[in-house]
Amino acid sequence: MARDNQTTHNAALFNPITAGDITFSNRVWMAPLTRSRSTAGDNEQTPLHALYYAQRAGAGLIVSEATQISQQGQGYAWTPGIHSDAQVESWKLVTDAVHNAGGRIFCQLWHVGAVSHPVFQPGGGAPVSSSAWTPEGEAFVGDRHPDGPTVPHEQARALTRDEIHAVIEDYRHAARQAMKAGFDGVELHAANGYLIDQFMRSGVNARDDEFGGSLENRLRLLGMAIDALTEELPAGRVGVRLTPIGGAGGSHDEKPEETYPAAAKLLSGRGLAYLHVVRATDHGGADDNQSRGDAILKAMRENFDGVFVANGNLSPEDAVRWIEDDRADAVAFGRDFIANPDLPRRIALDGPYNEPDYDTFYGGEAHGYVDYSSLDAVHDPLPGG
Repeated sequence: MARDNQTTHNAALFNPITAGDITFSNRVWMAPLTRSRSTAGDNEQTPLHALYYAQRAGAGLIVSEATQISQQGQGYAWTPGIHSDAQVESWKLVTDAVHNAGGRIFCQLWHVGAVSHPVFQPGGGAPVSSSAWTPEGEAFVGDRHPDGPTVPHEQARALTRDEIHAVIEDYRHAARQAMKAGFDGVELHAANGYLIDQFMRSGVNARDDEFGGSLENRLRLLGMAIDALTEELPAGRVGVRLTPIGGAGGSHDEKPEETYPAAAKLLSGRGLAYLHVVRATDHGGADDNQSRGDAILKAMRENFDGVFVANGNLSPEDAVRWIEDDRADAVAFGRDFIANPDLPRRIALDGPYNEPDYDTFYGGEAHGYVDYSSLDAVHDPLPGG
């Protein structure tokens, strides 16, 4: 039986929004969520992934789990790739399922840089970064190492200039592969302390060439990657994700208030679909000074001329306020989408919400992945649906 009073105070989340070349049905977007359930060794997707994503097709946009652009780019066990033809074929199961369910999905293109381990690297070599650097914490290697599932990170080596250009070609190739796999677009993962962020952050980047030193130089790889992606597909089908504070490996920037608004300005004027920015939260070792992080987000929004997407510990009520206050155009939800495959419907009805099972976030099979309950989708249409 339909509920009599659908929550009009959430209506701001259900206005359609045009981002780049696509109009999305609502502003409740699904954030990229690593779940470590791809096939061992081949890093391919399966029918289980197709079911998982199709269950969440009510999102205005699904951003896929982070997907490595090359073998060198992998940093975690059982995460998917997009660089082999077999991986492309496996992703077609997912994109077809999402489209058949009425959804949209972008592929998040990922290179972890130093936040890896030799067990994932070609020939067992050292991970790579902007400079020689050893991330804090441990690598999640699963069954790839006898001391696993986690082992300490090892020192990464600095990429040479020629290798940097080779990485750009890997991004270019991954964009082409994503289109072959049926994705609606791609999101450049330039966040969370991974490779591009390792070039941007002064606490990691100690280079003295055109890729290091000045802020302009530290942002060069970001600009080159975007140039490559937008040469392969329309700019209106390319998004970017940035994280001013926090992320894997404990990296930091000495002046994020300068670096990340400058990055937003660099991305402006290119016709990109959106800029997706993660707030400072307790996830990923971020600074607990949330007000500082939110001030940076405000400056980034002011420096970017397109659709601005906020992510990071925002409740549905927070999301409404952020949109109504013009702090964001859409909000990406992470853990809420893990536990609530029909999250937009639940937000429209003001709940109830399932609680996530944190023990099943990474690794495993169907349990904690595709077995969360959904509300009756027949009698409770979304606003405007």
